[in-house]
Amino acid sequence: MIKKAAKLIKEAEYLLITAGAGMGVDSGLPDFRGKEGFWRAYPIAKKLNLSFEELANPRWFKEDPHLAWAFYGHRLNLYRDTKPHDGFYKLLEIAKSKKDYFVFTSNVDGQFQKAGFNENKIYEVHGSIHYLQCLLPCADNIWSAKNLKIEIDMKNFKALNPLPRCPKCGEIARPNILMFGDFSWISKREDIQREYFESFLNRAYNNLAIIEFGAGTAVPTVRITGEQISKNFNAPLIRVNPREPNGADIELAMGAKEAIEKIYELGFQ
Repeated sequence: MIKKAAKLIKEAEYLLITAGAGMGVDSGLPDFRGKEGFWRAYPIAKKLNLSFEELANPRWFKEDPHLAWAFYGHRLNLYRDTKPHDGFYKLLEIAKSKKDYFVFTSNVDGQFQKAGFNENKIYEVHGSIHYLQCLLPCADNIWSAKNLKIEIDMKNFKALNPLPRCPKCGEIARPNILMFGDFSWISKREDIQREYFESFLNRAYNNLAIIEFGAGTAVPTVRITGEQISKNFNAPLIRVNPREPNGADIELAMGAKEAIEKIYELGFQ
């Protein structure tokens, strides 16, 4: 199957890379799979009996902003400190060998950008932790979190003051991420990325291959998008997932790094 996957990618003129949380597992990032997996990464959530879906909710920025910023500040620090695994760089080489490529991801970690993928060829459908917005929001503004430093009392899992605030109105700021139960997310940045993505799809209509990494069924955005494009474009879908590889033209039950390295060795060196 891996040989067939490599052949399909090599023959395609355009490559669509779709990725969920499993893409970063080989870099040491948690995928929050199931309540127990999330609780292993964040024991405080177990103590509070909160699932990922319950904690990743904008209401905490109103009810307990120090807890909310402990969670998102810890993730921001983690993503900043994490080096993308070697598979990212080999995947970029493969992508650059095509007429064009695009990345569609539900990840908010910025790992594709860190690995050198073109900022204008990435669609972060759930936003990015590296950008901020007003909690209200008071205006349609998004700004970079580049200079933001969040210090955390890990024993009590509380972010220390000062918490980030909106420069316009002084309200608490939050990451520009689409959370669960979120009605105040500013999608301005995502809207622009979607336009670039749609333009890519218009160009890639005749000779496209899709490869999906680490996208589970719990939050099926990535899987559904890849399947729809595969059907509409008559494009082969290669699904890389060690636990849930089913439902694609080619099913590879392995991790992202291993799959990329094997495909790379079969024709892209």
